[in-house]
Amino acid sequence: MPFIAIAYLIFLVSPVLLLALGSFGENWSNTLLPTGFTWRWYEEVMADPSFRRAFITSLQIVGVTCALNMLIGLPFAYAIQVGARGGVRFAARLVTLLPVAVPDLVLAFGFILVFSSDTLPWLGSFWLLAAGHLVLTLPYTVTALVADMEQLRLDEYEHAASTLGASFLARLRDIVIPLLGPSLMSSMLTVAALSIGEFQLSNLISGFLSRTYPVVLLQAFYGATGFACAATIVLLFLATIASLTSSLTSKFSDSKKAVSA
Repeated sequence: MPFIAIAYLIFLVSPVLLLALGSFGENWSNTLLPTGFTWRWYEEVMADPSFRRAFITSLQIVGVTCALNMLIGLPFAYAIQVGARGGVRFAARLVTLLPVAVPDLVLAFGFILVFSSDTLPWLGSFWLLAAGHLVLTLPYTVTALVADMEQLRLDEYEHAASTLGASFLARLRDIVIPLLGPSLMSSMLTVAALSIGEFQLSNLISGFLSRTYPVVLLQAFYGATGFACAATIVLLFLATIASLTSSLTSKFSDSKKAVSA
């Protein structure tokens, strides 16, 4: 069993290590490993205007997606936890998880069919791309928040506060948001990691001026290998930072739940 685990880890890590080596290699042609050492590829990535614009667009999309997840996901999760019961609760959670079950390609074709018409000519716009990222990431936010609400026994705290005369806004300010703060932060970091690396839907519905970093990255592989490796490492670095921060925030949230319990 340890041999299988080690072999699996090597299988997962090897492509990333090869990309890292290729991003610093001067030449990688007809050889197992790149030859030479250079920073040139990273300098070219930073100097390329299309990559700079795509990088900024990706950060903007991530910011808008996280903001919409907070504005929509928290009230939706609260409504499911507090207001929905029985079959209604099950149906609401099922509808929430549908974007996870449906392939990104199918969702993208649906966006193309609906938003390329004369009535809704929004295909290729920035906000439609942000809406697509919201559809893909909202299930993760709602599922995580509902699970945390159940584990924290939020309804019991709210019931106790309500019997003492606390209004809904007071309960929201003093109980719901403070208890769910770490969980909400962890969810937003997960959303950021998913959004920054999303490719299939973005590639099909983004316009020329709203292309995200992964979409532009595809074109790099038609040119210099070192340039493509360096551009990929930048994307992996951003996704890794978001994932690690989300993991640390989740651990802090779990410790807080244990203290509350």
